[in-house]
Amino acid sequence: MTDHALRFKTELKGLEASEWYEALEELVEEHGSFTPLGRDHVATFLDAGPKLLVTFEHAEEVQELADAAPRGFAFTQREGWSHLAIISRGDSWFRDPAVYRYIDRLIDDGFFEDFEDVLFFGAQAGGYAAAAYSVAAPGARVLALRPQATLDPTTAGWDNRFIAQRRLNFTDRYGYAPDMVDASKQTYIVFNPQQRFDAMHAALFTKPNVTMLRVMGLNGRLDVMFDTLGGLDDMIRAAMAGELTPQRFIQALAARKTFAPYLRNLVRRARDSGHARLAAVVCRTVLDDGHDAFFIRQLQDMGEPLPEAYQKDAVRA
Repeated sequence: MTDHALRFKTELKGLEASEWYEALEELVEEHGSFTPLGRDHVATFLDAGPKLLVTFEHAEEVQELADAAPRGFAFTQREGWSHLAIISRGDSWFRDPAVYRYIDRLIDDGFFEDFEDVLFFGAQAGGYAAAAYSVAAPGARVLALRPQATLDPTTAGWDNRFIAQRRLNFTDRYGYAPDMVDASKQTYIVFNPQQRFDAMHAALFTKPNVTMLRVMGLNGRLDVMFDTLGGLDDMIRAAMAGELTPQRFIQALAARKTFAPYLRNLVRRARDSGHARLAAVVCRTVLDDGHDAFFIRQLQDMGEPLPEAYQKDAVRA
């Protein structure tokens, strides 16, 4: 714990949405500020040390986390970082004039200039916003997981996953995320190249100051996946320091080799690409460490013999 660390308890788990906002406001006001931004967003700021973590998060997803607190709270408590969270109540992609005005005020007040290092972080829609709003702090760093470049149909009409959000305006202030990262010191884009739309969005961020970090076999919410693997905090620390190299990224995800969702995806991909032998090796390796009906079924489907210990279980599986 550093000299700048704030000491407070986060008693936010298990609360109804309205209670959660009230408890969050009460907690934040003790150590910083709580600012409503129109109907759909709030900003929370914890004033601590000279490093600033800026996160863009969805309220429901925050409430599902282990402590139901914005991701930066733990860094404020352990590392002594200051933390600014922009929290959305819905799928807004943070495209709201109230958010624009708030960021504009921070720029006018020289807010970001008070910090030695600034990192913008977010995942999915939050990853888009982290990249898009990073222009407010030239020289900041960005860590964006599975970000969209834009949902403007004239540019990304090929992405049919977010049809309802196309009505949002992605062409005005802080709009096209790849242009907004031009002023960043370093931007890290994390994506799964096997996900075609994610890879196409990532390609739009190709810039000299952008590092592409590819992760295979992990889908869904990468922040949650990386949390489960115990690697997200290390990624954020490395990104803040400008040290998130591809090698450091791989090291942070070393635990994926024993992570069941990753191994299941690996087996499916191996079978789909005609590499049945590899799929069988993975299945047997997993079963050497314990019972898992999925890998038993995969061996059966491929006509591969099961380890002797699973012969009886196979009938029931």
